[in-house]
Amino acid sequence: MQKDIHPAYREVTFSCSCGHQFKVQSTLAQEEVHLDICSHCHPFFTGQQKMIDTAGRVERFRQRYSKSKKAA
Repeated sequence: MQKDIHPAYREVTFSCSCGHQFKVQSTLAQEEVHLDICSHCHPFFTGQQKMIDTAGRVERFRQRYSKSKKAA
């Protein structure tokens, strides 16, 4: 390996707005990064995500798909 061509690899602290902090090895120049959302407060990871069916689009798709499957 050539010397002095690789970026410095250091420990960086990530802080979320929910208060959760974790440390990761990174090549970022900053020592601390502030996040708006993390895996501890994101609805997808916490299981609080809700599927929003706007104007019955999901049901209409299911009806259309079932009709085309029966015809085939």
